[in-house]
Amino acid sequence: MSVKSIFITLAVLSAAAIMSAGLSSCNDGKTYAQLLNEENHYVNNFLADQRVIGEVPADTVFETGPDAPYYRLNEDGSLYMQVLNPGTKGNKVKPGELIYFRYTRWNLSEYADGKLPLGEGNNTALGATWFRYGNYQLANTYKWGTGIQYPLSLLPVDCEVNIIIKSTDGPTDETADVIPYLYNITYRRPEL
Repeated sequence: MSVKSIFITLAVLSAAAIMSAGLSSCNDGKTYAQLLNEENHYVNNFLADQRVIGEVPADTVFETGPDAPYYRLNEDGSLYMQVLNPGTKGNKVKPGELIYFRYTRWNLSEYADGKLPLGEGNNTALGATWFRYGNYQLANTYKWGTGIQYPLSLLPVDCEVNIIIKSTDGPTDETADVIPYLYNITYRRPEL
């Protein structure tokens, strides 16, 4: 099974779990469909201030840097990525490989007037967070959802990206909140 197939399967399963929890029992009496519409609005509000390209380049050679565009990574528009540092060519991740990552994330429902809200994450913490690439049977990998790993299907391990992750591809314990986040993520292998 390809990485892309795993991502799609997990996204569908996450969405099905949310919908089975009750379509009308969501935040403030809003239906799940209403929450998804709000989530799309928040993402579109942020992307309106960015340059956006509707697909990944065929050769996966991305524009890079803080002024690079956001690339739509999938057909449903749940992931958009800006490549800040493309990493070292040939430094591809292997299935099941242990990957550490540091991140800061911003709640896009609070984005206003071109400014991000206060971020949160582990960029300033002592310890790094980890997953095993593609191994969603491990709780520590599964809990982060599919969006965190997606950039590594396109870029080397030592890349740095900004990635918008909608709730269906985000951390599994936050899926029902239906809040999109902008993540700044750097990946690395464990140091031996």
